[in-house]
Amino acid sequence: MIQIGIEQVCRSSAVAFTGKRLGLLANQASTDHRFIHSRDRLRQAFPGQLTCIFSPQHGFFSEKQDNMIESAHGIDQESGLPVYSLYGETRKPTSAMFGEIDVLLVDLTDVGTRVYTFIWTVVHCLEVAKETGIKVVILDRPNPIGGHLVEGNLLRSDCASFVGRCAIPMRHGLTLGELALFCNRELSIGADLEVIRMSGWKRTMFFPATGFPWVFPSPNMPSFFAALVYPGQVLWEGTNVSEARGTTLPFELFGAPFLQHREVLDFLRSVDLPGCCLRPLRFEPTSGKWMGQGCNGFQIHVTQLEDFRPYRTSLALLQAIRTLYPYQFAYKEPPYEYEFTRLPMDLIIGDRRVREALEQGVPVQEMEQGWQEELEAYQQRCRAVFLYD
Repeated sequence: MIQIGIEQVCRSSAVAFTGKRLGLLANQASTDHRFIHSRDRLRQAFPGQLTCIFSPQHGFFSEKQDNMIESAHGIDQESGLPVYSLYGETRKPTSAMFGEIDVLLVDLTDVGTRVYTFIWTVVHCLEVAKETGIKVVILDRPNPIGGHLVEGNLLRSDCASFVGRCAIPMRHGLTLGELALFCNRELSIGADLEVIRMSGWKRTMFFPATGFPWVFPSPNMPSFFAALVYPGQVLWEGTNVSEARGTTLPFELFGAPFLQHREVLDFLRSVDLPGCCLRPLRFEPTSGKWMGQGCNGFQIHVTQLEDFRPYRTSLALLQAIRTLYPYQFAYKEPPYEYEFTRLPMDLIIGDRRVREALEQGVPVQEMEQGWQEELEAYQQRCRAVFLYD
């Protein structure tokens, strides 16, 4: 079994933290392999030094279901410490909040996808840390969908938002620590940043190979397989197609009442979608889009982890459904993640030209060829922040 950052730092009882006031950015999934929460590990290893907790989107207990559902500040009942929400009245810590700490420890589970907002909360923290002279230490965790596979177009500056602030692809191939180092450099933040590395993790590992237990980092990320399909299936958030919120298999399922199984499958016959099987089914969400209505759709069964390309798969599905059902399909209108004018789909894809190419019927694999050169350049830049083989 690997050892993650929180286990490493508590085992070493880092001398660098002696006499320092510590803050912790975490949520309920921030546990060690025995399910002991990081806040408790830190209180035991550094008695009296943990002064406050910060929580990302979905709240400290990951109880808030969807985007723009805010969580309030509160008190952690276990420790009695204040919990400052960074997805409520503010998404950026105030200098007063950072006035209570000398070091901010970050222990969050990322899922390897650009639009997952935890890294952008970390980036906000890095910016304030630079302004206030606070040190940030990332307690690193695995990228559950592997550190050796990247996929997708790079984010364009005109599509930057809280679901993407740095020019990275949808499937970025970095751990949270590596990604923080990358953003700290690429966005010219220059914060005092350190990463406590894991031991035993290799870039080619998918989450099951780590031997670590899966603890859901957000309410609709219940399993490794939800994370695996998420770099593509998150696209449905920008449409009226259900991503299966309100079911027990969010993101693994998708559909809408107007879909017809055979028509979608026939459309996709000419598209190479390796490593997966689209199994036709029908489901009924208990909340969210199409609540209480039957949806025709599919479950994505991943059959080969190495071969599966989630972004390609869902882009092809999006193109199929938009083409087949032009009068029933619709893009979601703003707002989306506090952006009130720009099309949510553009923010999610990260490049309006990709959406326009989909609408014009450009084959997905042809689009992939168009962004391959910049993707390779991104991979070369990433090597400077690699912490693992």
